[in-house]
Amino acid sequence: MRLRHLLTLLSLLTASLAAAEKDRHVVLISIDGFPSYLWRDESIPLPHLRQLAANGSVAKAMTIVNPAITWPNHTSLVTGVPPAKHGVLYNGLVVRGGPGKPNKIEPWVDKAQLVRVPTVYDAAFAAGLTTAEVDWVAITRPKTITWSFAELPDPDAVLPREMIAAGIATSAEVEAARSGKRNIVWRDELWTRAAGFIFTQHHPNLLLYHTLNTDSTHHRYGPGSPPSISALALADRLVGELLRVIDASGRRAQTTIIVTTDHGFKKVEKYVHANVVLKKAGLLRSAGANIAQCDAFAGTQGGIAFVYVTDPARRGELVPKLKELFSRTEGVAEVLDAAEAAHSRGMPTPAENQGMGELILYPKAGYAFSGAAAGDETVGPSVNYSGTHGYPSSDPELDGIFLASGAGIRKGVTLDRVRNLDVAPTIARLLDIPLPDVEGKVLEEILLGR
Repeated sequence: MRLRHLLTLLSLLTASLAAAEKDRHVVLISIDGFPSYLWRDESIPLPHLRQLAANGSVAKAMTIVNPAITWPNHTSLVTGVPPAKHGVLYNGLVVRGGPGKPNKIEPWVDKAQLVRVPTVYDAAFAAGLTTAEVDWVAITRPKTITWSFAELPDPDAVLPREMIAAGIATSAEVEAARSGKRNIVWRDELWTRAAGFIFTQHHPNLLLYHTLNTDSTHHRYGPGSPPSISALALADRLVGELLRVIDASGRRAQTTIIVTTDHGFKKVEKYVHANVVLKKAGLLRSAGANIAQCDAFAGTQGGIAFVYVTDPARRGELVPKLKELFSRTEGVAEVLDAAEAAHSRGMPTPAENQGMGELILYPKAGYAFSGAAAGDETVGPSVNYSGTHGYPSSDPELDGIFLASGAGIRKGVTLDRVRNLDVAPTIARLLDIPLPDVEGKVLEEILLGR
């Protein structure tokens, strides 16, 4: 896999640089956790986004990939392939703990270690174009991003130092952002300043910009709640601020704006404590809130859980027992053998990727999975948690938004449905760069003739 990735990157490097659109700019905006059903609610005040849509092209819905969580779907947005190929299954890299021990999730490993295929920003960089990212994901220490303001920014990195020198941010703000302890509304605002500064000062050909408050709010208060509507309105205002900067730069006519998301949202009322189910079956022992020892454990991600057998030698023995156990657990809708069913859901098998569990669990509507191992309650009310994602990507409530406007985009086109796999190849076409071996297609219907 790594060798094939390297060979593909080399082919990009040797592609003709003459075709690349060096005077063209594409800004990919991801508003985290924005379901298409809320976009269709005309009562939600989204003036900047609706103006972009009116002046460009829009989809009624965007199909996402499994697992329906943030990092896998953002990675599909920029690779054009599902997790079965790009390898990202969690919000970080899965590290197997070994017999008797649960896995660890390491979010800040190098992008090259986490993402198994080339991205559209790799392709742009290889073609001699400039690239930038603000709070994108699965992108730590990339070698093909020209300017970066990371989710946890390095105060000694070039871009943060430039912002401090220009008075766009203070040293204290950058340090606070690096700690991750400031509230998410404050961080979204700082990331918007960073995106505007990058575009004004450096005019990148490709800018990736991601906001998070909508996701946090939908988790806490539920999608469609008054806080949810306020969060969406704030996200629209931040997009408006970035658009004003692009207008002021004099480069709006050469810029394509694409606005999308990683997943939709469903409301939650109850938790299924999957690790407590395992504990009561004698397959796991907890020490307070922690897992002390386990023959099997559940890695939970809201509307999906992977169940792992920690000792490979016991998979044949335990997988049938685990299937039966979870098939009769309250709140569980589907129990899938990953070796048999993962490919049909766009995910890798355990033999192909150590991050995949032996079983895939999906909950019933109104339920979500919790990773808690303390106590004896297998099902209970969700606490400070009213919405989540992760459910099958075929669920209409998991559909996301997609709109495109500006340079190279037709006005007045409405598509019934696109896929997030189509975003990367469409960006590649706009920049006239090669992006081979994708599963998505170029959205020719929305593009002006070239």
